[in-house]
Amino acid sequence: MTSQLHKKGEAWSARFSEPVSELVKRYTASVFFDKRMALFDIEGSLAHADMLAAQGIISAQDLADIQRGMTQIRGEIERGEFEWQLDLEDVHLNIEARLTALIGDAGKRLHTGRSRNDQVATDIRLWLRSEIDRIGTHLGDLRSALLDLAEQHSATILPGFTHLQVAQPVTFGHHLMAYFEMFSRDAERMIDVRRRVNRLPLGAAALAGTSYPIDRERVAATLGFEEVCTNSLDAVSDRDFAIEFTAAAALVMTHISRFSEELVLWMSPRVGFIDLADRFCTGSSIMPQKKNPDVPELARGKTGRVNGHLIALLTLMKGQPLAYNKDNQEDKEPLFDTVDTVIDTLRIFADMVPGIKVREENMRNAALQGFSTATDLADYLVKKGLPFRDAHEIVAHAVKICSDRDIDLADLSLAELQKFSPLVGEDVFGFLTLEGSVSSRNHIGGTAPEQVKRAIAAARAKLAK
Repeated sequence: MTSQLHKKGEAWSARFSEPVSELVKRYTASVFFDKRMALFDIEGSLAHADMLAAQGIISAQDLADIQRGMTQIRGEIERGEFEWQLDLEDVHLNIEARLTALIGDAGKRLHTGRSRNDQVATDIRLWLRSEIDRIGTHLGDLRSALLDLAEQHSATILPGFTHLQVAQPVTFGHHLMAYFEMFSRDAERMIDVRRRVNRLPLGAAALAGTSYPIDRERVAATLGFEEVCTNSLDAVSDRDFAIEFTAAAALVMTHISRFSEELVLWMSPRVGFIDLADRFCTGSSIMPQKKNPDVPELARGKTGRVNGHLIALLTLMKGQPLAYNKDNQEDKEPLFDTVDTVIDTLRIFADMVPGIKVREENMRNAALQGFSTATDLADYLVKKGLPFRDAHEIVAHAVKICSDRDIDLADLSLAELQKFSPLVGEDVFGFLTLEGSVSSRNHIGGTAPEQVKRAIAAARAKLAK
């Protein structure tokens, strides 16, 4: 029985007196989802082999054979010719078995001084590091698209809202720059997370390190890791980096979802601020007039998917004692799907934003509703010497009268405005216009077109670095 098990390739089979059942094989195998780490597994193995040879643990000929075999395996994987076997459980044993078949005993020596525990921890960090870099690129593309649209509409006026009630007029460019700031923080978080991902677990072996004279710093340098994990127990069992990444990804999707909610509202005929290009929308099977904003709607939904992966990973780790446990096999699918979801979403939004058609007249007409310049009138009175609370009360009375008459503050005559306060002069009407309102917010972070243009220029310089 033992020899039959060995022929199947289980790395641990000599200990057992009967084979694993087919149901258990399917239940415990990970090869059909962790094979996406195959090229990183090869990269890590080559660095490990290089170190073993440098330390005299394996021969130079063994290293040359391993390098030759891995080159062939990499080509087979890239061409889709590699035969993945369920019996071999995971990506690591599949590659090792193929390597041994190609080069013989040298392939068996590759695993000297390491365990699948530190091997998988290394693979997933290598893979995630690469994906974080891709996400950073796509965040840059989306931010660039937002800057271009903001620049086109640095002076386009729309109502700013609080509680979804008209508050004060702002520029559409300023509004878009708020999302630029959100996605910029996301990019910063990804850079910060990457630092903690970029630590080498290899050399921790199963949990206690190894008795072989390994050189972990050499492996770290070869693979581009900034540090080595300094405790072997923690190195093989830590998944903080995956949780932290997923939390950062959940924030990316939260910002996408907030933007999506506005796109959906703005595209509604009842609002009519924007239109999306047809390729990002679908129609109805029964209502021929419909144009549905499917992409932003689905992005809202996919945000819940990523949030769920974060909770899954937190729950996965909360009850695990040191060190490695089989539970950790469940870290990969949530992590893989999170990366796929974030990258696909960022790519499609970077493509969608440049095609947003802005309906400027509708935005302006909406800003004329809801007394959006009421605060400007209060500020005007304060600048004339009235305490703000008194000015607030006076303008509130004026708004009530205008509301009853279904007119705007700017529609009141000078004489009518002077009834509320003798401080009102002929210059008041310059403060009641939409353009006057936004232009007056001419400071860092303000909505004035001049400030929006400055913010865009500074943002472009930051992106170019």
